[in-house]
Amino acid sequence: MTVLAGIGFTAPWVLLGLLTLPILWLILRAVPPAPIRRLFPAVTLLLGLKDDESVSDRTPWWLLLLRMLAAAAIIIGLAGPVLNPARDESGSGPLLLVLDASWAGATRWPATLDQIDAQLTEAGRAGRPVSILRLTEPEPPVFQAAEAWRNRLPGLVPQPWQPDAAQIEQALADLSAVEGGFDTHWFTDKLDYPGRESLLSALQARGAVTVYRAAAPILALLPATYQDGAIRLTAVRATPGPAQTVTINAQGRDPAGVMRLLQSVEVSFESGATQAQADLALPSELRARITRFELQGQRSAGAVSLTDDSLRRREVALIAGTVNREGLELLSPLHYLTQVLIPTADFVEGGLAEVLPANPDVIVLADVAKLTPAEQAGLVEWVEQGGLLLRFAGPHMAASDLGRDAEDALLPVRLRSGGRSVGGAMSWGEAKGLAPFQEGSPFYGLRIPDDVTVSTQVMAQPDPNLADRVIAALSDGTPLVTRKPLGLGQVVLFHVTADAEWSTLPLSGLFVEMLDRLAVASAAKTRQVEQLQGTTWEPIQVMDGFGTLSDAGNLAGVDGPALVSGALGPDLRPGLYESGKQKLALNVLNEDSTLRPISWPADVPIKGQEVSAETPIGGLLLSLALILLAVDVVASLALSGRLGLARAAAVALGAVLIAPQAQAQTPEETEFALQATKELVLAHVLTGNAQIDDVAHAGLRGLSQTLFYRTSVEPAEPMGVDLERDELAFFPLLYWPITPDQPQPSAEAYAKLNGYLRSGGMILFDTRDANIAGFGASSPNGRKLQQLAAPLNIPALEPVPRDHVLTRAFYLLQDFPGRFAGTEVWVEAAPLDAEQIEGMPFRNLNDNVTPVVIGGNDWAGAWAIDRNGQALLPVGRGYAGERQRELANRFGVNLVMHVLTGNYKSDQVHVPALLDRLGQ
Repeated sequence: MTVLAGIGFTAPWVLLGLLTLPILWLILRAVPPAPIRRLFPAVTLLLGLKDDESVSDRTPWWLLLLRMLAAAAIIIGLAGPVLNPARDESGSGPLLLVLDASWAGATRWPATLDQIDAQLTEAGRAGRPVSILRLTEPEPPVFQAAEAWRNRLPGLVPQPWQPDAAQIEQALADLSAVEGGFDTHWFTDKLDYPGRESLLSALQARGAVTVYRAAAPILALLPATYQDGAIRLTAVRATPGPAQTVTINAQGRDPAGVMRLLQSVEVSFESGATQAQADLALPSELRARITRFELQGQRSAGAVSLTDDSLRRREVALIAGTVNREGLELLSPLHYLTQVLIPTADFVEGGLAEVLPANPDVIVLADVAKLTPAEQAGLVEWVEQGGLLLRFAGPHMAASDLGRDAEDALLPVRLRSGGRSVGGAMSWGEAKGLAPFQEGSPFYGLRIPDDVTVSTQVMAQPDPNLADRVIAALSDGTPLVTRKPLGLGQVVLFHVTADAEWSTLPLSGLFVEMLDRLAVASAAKTRQVEQLQGTTWEPIQVMDGFGTLSDAGNLAGVDGPALVSGALGPDLRPGLYESGKQKLALNVLNEDSTLRPISWPADVPIKGQEVSAETPIGGLLLSLALILLAVDVVASLALSGRLGLARAAAVALGAVLIAPQAQAQTPEETEFALQATKELVLAHVLTGNAQIDDVAHAGLRGLSQTLFYRTSVEPAEPMGVDLERDELAFFPLLYWPITPDQPQPSAEAYAKLNGYLRSGGMILFDTRDANIAGFGASSPNGRKLQQLAAPLNIPALEPVPRDHVLTRAFYLLQDFPGRFAGTEVWVEAAPLDAEQIEGMPFRNLNDNVTPVVIGGNDWAGAWAIDRNGQALLPVGRGYAGERQRELANRFGVNLVMHVLTGNYKSDQVHVPALLDRLGQ
């Protein structure tokens, strides 16, 4: 592209036509205007006379200038002028675009793609082959035409990790296989990582390297910790700077399961500081609902801190079989348990009958042998519903007949009468140590201290199931800890006391780690490698570079130590992991992380990532040329006397005034119109909530697929509509999900919406709250719907009558469920004079298409499918749920058929003719 005076030209050779303007001036000046014909009687006296000299009139200078300007506008417009042209000053030849593509650049990723698009545009004009190398996912560079890469830009996304040494080595190996030289444009995320210097040297050996980086600072969030009764939140930034205040939002689910903003706190960086902290004190119930913290205004995985069991204090009920009447605290069987659990658990006080209704996470029975039948039944039911019953042996249990003749429901194994003494004054033997924990045990990998010994224990009777239920044993093989599942919960028995009377286990750190592995104590402190030895954690949800969680799918499990010491990458993604009943959050940063900014050598040019959008003005100039030529025609007619001067002036003035308003359609608008009109397209209103918009899009995709397979309607991929910018007339149906925080449309948007409804369009309003509210303002979504619909010209409404055409447009229906069912669906009310037609099951309702349908059944959630055609969200349970999803799909088909065909099934005019044709 050639740039002249700040304007680029895609075909600069056409500008040579400007050299012909002087010749055109002379030609036009020599051509006189048409003579004016006037009838004058005295001219007959001049008949027959000859004048040897004839002088022709000249064209007025202003008309010549008008024609010259029109010609110049045509020439310049055909040269392809572009405002704000992208300039590539790096030379010619192949061009390699290197992207860090890490979480640190996710917030500014749209701007990065815009600049890459601009560079691809310039490279395409210059005929330069291009290749793109992402360091977080390196692939062998392949130099192709710039246009081929442009189609792949939407698939370029940042990853939730930074390039590591292995990925840099792979990138260097791939570059070594490329022959010849090339220039490099490096889009950096401004954070340093191992191997960057060696990669820079390799690229400089091939050609010029230019670095592009944004000016915005990089902010991140360290994992939240629980200290002194409050949540400690720490924000970090890569480089020192002026004082700055940022907001950290705590998000979680409300009692209805809807993700909400639960709390916010401001964190202030002091001038020159790179770290800022704040404490957030919340009630335990609210704290347990928090699922993530995130920096407001940042959209990256580094700005998100996922939470796990470390912030949730478990509720534990401690019940002892004996009462310490002497007040000697160290003799209490619950003393050591209390000391272990105080930092990480909340205690539920009371007897067994009082704590069961409170539904604690764990119930501990220390040397409790006898339970009443009511207590036994209640405890069994509680365990079967997912509770953990932790029991400790003692003198009372050893002396009782509990579990002697038959296995007790609340014991993992059968017990022998009496206890076993293996060390002490009354025993010939020595105290036993612990055997190494076997693979498959929840304690596998824990280090056993040498000073942990057992002197007395209760013995398990031999049983075929005994080996499978032993999770810890003494050095001589006798069971020390046994476990069995019971319903959704489990029962665990320590065959020793909870105090130091029978063993030294409660005095050791191993006791704390064993309770942690059993999920009795939540580890509020940072987990160590030793604590996770021998465990395997299954990923539940993984996080992308933008900080969005998604289902982990079939990702393989991860060894516990890797969650602490492993480097993030394709095989270890940040997200939520689960082992048994424990959950662990793997965040992008850990508590000791720091952000190291990159220091580039002085010989590497650094540019910003700000890019101005190119604006083609060729169409505007050609339009201006047409307007000038139209004015020329009017002026020529006026000079020749064929058009009054006043009328010519009015026409010319109108053309000049109208010209600025006749703007050319932008390429984006043209592309939108082509995509919306090439086939039938269903659309949804963009709410600003990415999660809701994604579900709406997937829902309309599912409805489109249902229409494709069951009807003659073959819709294309659905589209999202911005009410402020996009044209609505292309779409027969708009699905509008209601969220409490979506912005109110502008007056111009409401004007378009009212015009859309008047022209026959339909809007399906879905408050998605049928599971918690009825129609009206009984929920935040309902109140928001009233605000959004107030400026619209909506007619009187009524619940769908049984004879409405929606009940039979394609399928015969009487219910219209989505993910939820039971609420009424509202449509335009029938006219008062509608009457039942004799012999017909419905009234004569030739009332066109209802402009709005309002409900709250979350239809898009029921229609939604993923790219593989699988249902995205659950609907009910079992067969009843699938039946409800089928009815939701049938309602969607009826809705679209009603929009496309109107109320033809209620038109009684054709019934006699049809019956006559059928011979009836």
